[in-house]
Amino acid sequence: MVQHFSHSKRILFERESELAALDEALSELTGLPRDGAEPPDRRRGALISFAGRAGLGKTSLLAEARRRAAGKGCTVASARGSDQEQRVAFHVARQLVQPLLAPVPEAELHAALGSWYAIVGPALGLCAPSDGAPPDPQGLRDGLDWVLTHLAVQRAPLVVVLDDAHWADAESLSWLSAFAPRAEALPLLLIVAYRPEELAAHAEEFRGLPGRAGQRPIGLEPLSAGAVARLVRDTLGARADDAFCRECWAVTAGNPFEAVELTAKVRDRGLIPDEAAAHLLRDLVAAVKGSGLVARLERLGTSTVRFAWACAVLGTEISPALAAAVAGIGEREGADCADRLRRARVLTGADRLEFVHPLIATAVYRAIPCGVRVALHGQAAWSVVNAGFGASAAARHLLEVHPDGDTWVVQQLRAAARETVRAGAPDAARRYLARALREPPPWEDRAAVLYELGCASLLTEPATTVNHLRAALEEPITDPALRHGIVYRLSQVLAHSDRLDEASGTLAREIRLTTDPRVRIRMQAEQLMWDAFRADEPDSPARSRRLARLADRLPGRDLTERYIIGLRAWDATLRAEPAGTAVRHAERALVGGLGWAEEDRGFEVPVLVALTFLYADRPGRAEELFAAGIADFERQGWRGAHLSFAYTLLAYIRFRRGRLAEAEDFVRAGLRIAERVGPGTPAHWYAVGILIEILLSRGRVGAATRTAEQYSFGAPFPAAVVFPDAQAVHGELLLARGLTEDAAAELAAAGRRLDPRGMRNPAWCPWQLHLALAEAADAPERALATAHEATRRARGFATASAVGQALRISAEVSSGSARVKLLEEAVGHLERSPAAYELACALVALGGELRRAGRPKEAAEPLYRGLDSAVQCGADGLVERARDELAAAGLRPRLLHSTETDTLTARERTAATLTARGEPVARIAAELHTDEAAVVRMLSAVYRKVGTDHAGLSAALGAPLDGR
Repeated sequence: MVQHFSHSKRILFERESELAALDEALSELTGLPRDGAEPPDRRRGALISFAGRAGLGKTSLLAEARRRAAGKGCTVASARGSDQEQRVAFHVARQLVQPLLAPVPEAELHAALGSWYAIVGPALGLCAPSDGAPPDPQGLRDGLDWVLTHLAVQRAPLVVVLDDAHWADAESLSWLSAFAPRAEALPLLLIVAYRPEELAAHAEEFRGLPGRAGQRPIGLEPLSAGAVARLVRDTLGARADDAFCRECWAVTAGNPFEAVELTAKVRDRGLIPDEAAAHLLRDLVAAVKGSGLVARLERLGTSTVRFAWACAVLGTEISPALAAAVAGIGEREGADCADRLRRARVLTGADRLEFVHPLIATAVYRAIPCGVRVALHGQAAWSVVNAGFGASAAARHLLEVHPDGDTWVVQQLRAAARETVRAGAPDAARRYLARALREPPPWEDRAAVLYELGCASLLTEPATTVNHLRAALEEPITDPALRHGIVYRLSQVLAHSDRLDEASGTLAREIRLTTDPRVRIRMQAEQLMWDAFRADEPDSPARSRRLARLADRLPGRDLTERYIIGLRAWDATLRAEPAGTAVRHAERALVGGLGWAEEDRGFEVPVLVALTFLYADRPGRAEELFAAGIADFERQGWRGAHLSFAYTLLAYIRFRRGRLAEAEDFVRAGLRIAERVGPGTPAHWYAVGILIEILLSRGRVGAATRTAEQYSFGAPFPAAVVFPDAQAVHGELLLARGLTEDAAAELAAAGRRLDPRGMRNPAWCPWQLHLALAEAADAPERALATAHEATRRARGFATASAVGQALRISAEVSSGSARVKLLEEAVGHLERSPAAYELACALVALGGELRRAGRPKEAAEPLYRGLDSAVQCGADGLVERARDELAAAGLRPRLLHSTETDTLTARERTAATLTARGEPVARIAAELHTDEAAVVRMLSAVYRKVGTDHAGLSAALGAPLDGR
């Protein structure tokens, strides 16, 4: 809620240090000096956390913070956690953001939020969920981050106040906890208060957030006897004697809330505040809370008690009419009850009622007899639906009622779950659907509820999802479409859980049962896809033959047929059929479109089609497809595993093109996203394997080794096929470390696993080439034979990059004049390919062989070209090798410089400077006030213009740079 405040100042006793911290933070936020102080050196945001037991004055302190912020011209957004609404997803986020955005016309709001509107709008209550696939939790958090950042900039300075954070919903609190450290870099002050002993598990992060008090929140202490005396006399006048004031302090234990309420009761009773009345104080303070409060309520009458109970059930921002409906009384009688409760200092407000203090709300709620409380929640659910607030508003109440086989309850919970899933809160949806199962639903709906429950658990609890979906298949299902949907989803979650054999088996069983030919072919497509990823597939050649026969007769009329054709393209790539054949099928698959973000399909086939173009030496086409896929993911709000895969594989494309520095930036971005998703996922295997390959190509063997150790990259390897093949990459790392025997064993094991499956394309997995290098010292003839076999396979695939790389490795394990001949042929092929790094390697190797053959003049041209190419690629190790070869040939390395230094923009220079100093992409993004993807694009432009080594960057920036 956005707060408007009068400038009347309320006295807060013994909170001088807390108020000083607030004043200092507001001064630094606004740039305005504190009383008697110099203005701050620079403006900056901050996080302030206050922690204290119930009644110690957190709410009053935050009210004063809001008043002071408003007085300094700040935009103030405020929210409060609620005991009754902490299971309502994004309840706090809506309180904070909705009042700032709701008044904006929809068209203007849509233009301001852009693509984020459809992603965050449902969660914030700004628009209804769309019919497409929901955003993943990470995508939604990113969207909320963007919105709050946007508001902080557009409404600066912004003060965000969260009271009773211990009762905030898990979705809002986990988002704010992750966002809070960014406050310092924005014109944003985040102020949080909570009870430390009641902080929920999902809110634990707040304990460790750095703020004004270092690593700990500012703790609130009870008032001293002197402070309570001042408070008493401030209310009752100077006639309150010392004995009376001391007894007030003793019976309240210095609790400010109890002290304020006690003095109000003394005043209302007309007691004389002296020692003679002190013995009455203990009974009076008991009426403030617990049983005493209940007894006081009962004296107000039955209707008033029931109205108070209804308010306690409804929670915060209570509509008087709705409370009357829940209480079962008329609106006029409800208004009279509200008046009585206001006079009794239980409620406050007019159009929207609130309890005077959360302690009172809790005491009233806990005083409701159990059976009555359940009935009131049931009445509240019906009332909020009848008032037009929808199933989501009713769902939290339905969680509290006893199961009774009520179909209406099941319908409302399922509707709420659908809304909540599409708003990006699957955990809340799971709670609703689990409760719907306990109702229970009619037998004919049970399978559908289990299916919906499984879908809600898909991203966060795959094992639970499998259990729910298998249970759904055990139920009698009258709707064939529902059964098919369950099977598709079950096979998908099994496959993503590295249980590909079970995914394939599930589809195989269902294929035998179905009679619909279109359904059968869809299931065959799904089975073929998961079998393609199985590392333990029993008969890959048979599947390939079946796939070829099926794909060749399909025209590509719908998405299922295009998926099968796309799988055929990938299978042709793996088996080293001519690249032209693979590309022909890939182009066929794209006619009519392959969506990357289809709700009921995976993104695997579109990825495989794009990679088919990459291995066929058409990386530009592959990048186009990946750029479109990333746009689909971001538009849909899929910024978790999906986006991690996309960035990681885009890095692999850049790596294959020889743009190693760009590739490293992209793969590290993908790895960061994978780490946010969770450890040990397939996204980790892809990202770490590609990062290791890039680091090895850049000559950073030590960094590659540390990366492998950090992420436990080694046996056991995943059951799913990943690319680059994890075991082969591990063997390549062992080879780079000089562990040739271990490398040979690992690479040979990879070959024994891949060859029987027909995966024999050295462009996809060059295990034979690395094995040849590992065998060269101890078994040169076997190494040569291995390299020649890899070259034969590469010639069958017939791409210039695959043939060129195979010839280069063959030269390394050959002897005599054959080495020069093979390298010359390799260079010829690689010059016609997009593989810039491989070309640089071949040129340097050729120059070195010519030098050793006594032909230094002929060596100069390939060595200089190789050096320039290595610099452009960012292959630091190869650069040093080329310089060593030039020195050995008596040649001087050319000075490295940029021919386009004047074309760098100021932002590109800043990005390049920070990169050269070793700053991470996230830090550069913060410095330039942009996102990480924009930084990567800037660095890509720099690399294209000036190269990637220090000499090139130094020339571009006009200053020497030390360190990476």
